[in-house]
Amino acid sequence: MEEIILYDSHPSMFRNHPFGFIFCIILIAAFGLGLLILLIWWIKILGTTLIVTNERIIFRQGIFSKYTNEIYHTDVRNVQIRQSLLQRILRVGTIGISSAGQAGIEITVRGIPHPQQIHDIIAQYH
Repeated sequence: MEEIILYDSHPSMFRNHPFGFIFCIILIAAFGLGLLILLIWWIKILGTTLIVTNERIIFRQGIFSKYTNEIYHTDVRNVQIRQSLLQRILRVGTIGISSAGQAGIEITVRGIPHPQQIHDIIAQYH
């Protein structure tokens, strides 16, 4: 069977930290410093990707240097989702995934949109 991408996303800037985002916008108007903070934040977000296929979970991080971690659905032992009340309203959260090969959480992504959808895909293909 061919591998099909079911979920592909970067962490959210505004929905994960709405007050920090608004504060940076205010800093742009006040000192111009907010623009630099937003640019660094945006580059970091672009360099973080979570991909869920029908076979595996792929976590990629970095723009200049790269870090990749893959877990096959058959190896997944634990999926954790953490969401504050505001994150639940904005439909973002932190997802942690561990496998049989490691003692702790192997993949942690903060501010990822629709974490419950990721859990449901993993459960469906587990």
